[in-house]
Amino acid sequence: MLDQGAPPQSPSHPATPSPGLGARLMRRKPVERLVAEGGQGEGGTLRRSLGLWQLTMISIGATLGTGIFVVLGEAVPKAGPAVTLSFVIAGLTALFSALSYAELAGTIPVSGSSYSYAYATMGELIAWICGWCLVLEYGVSVAAVAVGWGEYLNELLDGTIGVTIPAALSAPPGDGGIFNLPALIVVLLAMAFLLGGARESARANTIMVCVKIAALLLFCLIGIQGFRSGNYANFMPLGMAGVSAAGATLFFSYIGFDAASTAGEEAKNAQRDLPRAIMLSLVIVTALYVVVAAVAVGAKPWKRFNDSEAALAQIMKDVTGQTFWGTLLAACAVIAIASVVLTVLYGQTRILFAMSRDGLVPKVFSRVHPRTGTPRANTVIVSAFCGVLAAAIPLGQLADATSIGTLFAFALVNIAVVVLRRTRPHMSRTFRVPLSPVLPALGFALCVWMMGSLSTVTWVVFGVWMAVGLMFYFLYGYRRSRLSAAEPTAPAVTVEK
Repeated sequence: MLDQGAPPQSPSHPATPSPGLGARLMRRKPVERLVAEGGQGEGGTLRRSLGLWQLTMISIGATLGTGIFVVLGEAVPKAGPAVTLSFVIAGLTALFSALSYAELAGTIPVSGSSYSYAYATMGELIAWICGWCLVLEYGVSVAAVAVGWGEYLNELLDGTIGVTIPAALSAPPGDGGIFNLPALIVVLLAMAFLLGGARESARANTIMVCVKIAALLLFCLIGIQGFRSGNYANFMPLGMAGVSAAGATLFFSYIGFDAASTAGEEAKNAQRDLPRAIMLSLVIVTALYVVVAAVAVGAKPWKRFNDSEAALAQIMKDVTGQTFWGTLLAACAVIAIASVVLTVLYGQTRILFAMSRDGLVPKVFSRVHPRTGTPRANTVIVSAFCGVLAAAIPLGQLADATSIGTLFAFALVNIAVVVLRRTRPHMSRTFRVPLSPVLPALGFALCVWMMGSLSTVTWVVFGVWMAVGLMFYFLYGYRRSRLSAAEPTAPAVTVEK
């Protein structure tokens, strides 16, 4: 019988203290474990079939066209002719973050992009916040680009058969319509390609990217004929505040460069090719954006940009006085913008795949079809979500919401580079950010500055989005995290009688 007055005996096994709330929220996933789990899903594995060319095309496909074909008409009224400067500022902001992405993609070549980088460096809660921002970045941008696709489809139909889709079925509520049917259609078409497999989708994307580059070069050749230097007379009519506001909106145009990082588990040589693909795509895209924007503003007075999502096709018509060239550009844009939808939708599914594998979102998102090697259920669910958003919400609100989610995620990536350099200085890195931590710090500062240029409404939407995300994490992900399941539990204390 136990002597109540005697001091308690030492347990036969020392108790392992259970980690507190703070420790559980800051638990990190080892880099080695992240890499070892690469490609593994529920019931199958992703297939490594993508080389440098395909990865670069994925990044260009996800980036090129969004700002030029879709958002330019909204950005010019904010900055005037200085919209070219806005593109440069947005591009520099993207460049600093791209350097950080390139280093982390070569060090941690997995599908989760910045979500996985944050998990390895700053802990689970920050990783969740980053992942939730990526859902906003990728998922909502798919919807935003799909809205612009519908505008160019109408231009094409009008120029070929003289018929357009009625406004009630080609615009969302708030923009004079009831339901944006074309936006839903292009998302479903992208879904069909993705269900066929990553390699097949990459081939289709490469063809579409070539078409869009040819279309933009054609625009420059024709648009330059209508160039008027007087259109640049009042270069910055709305001041630096206007340039900054347009730059924040146009940053939406650069989000695709990180799409290659979401293909880390389907790349043949991820550590070598991912950094190269990220940097190549950003350089090519920025050069084309600046040139096309300069020609567009030179060919059309900035006050006549009236928030049209089909601005380039209208400029072609105005310069030539013929509908043929505008119709041809609209046809190319229909193909080009579809590639953005395809590649960004691909990135969204792979990020959710990584989060699901970690237990933070339901397992259905990491189930892999054994025949195609793709997360089929994930693709269908994400496509349905993005299709409904595209059909029901106006473009401007979608673009700004995407920008703030992107900027927040990029800011975290810049921090992650510095943290990983300090915690794991001897890790093998196929690419290193020069002048670290100076350039990552500049990237972080630029992201914060551009976030501050967004409207109050956008910040309110972002705050609500984050609140919903944190609620989901604490109700679901916090308890179901695979890292939580792997933590040692305190053994029962036994007392000798």
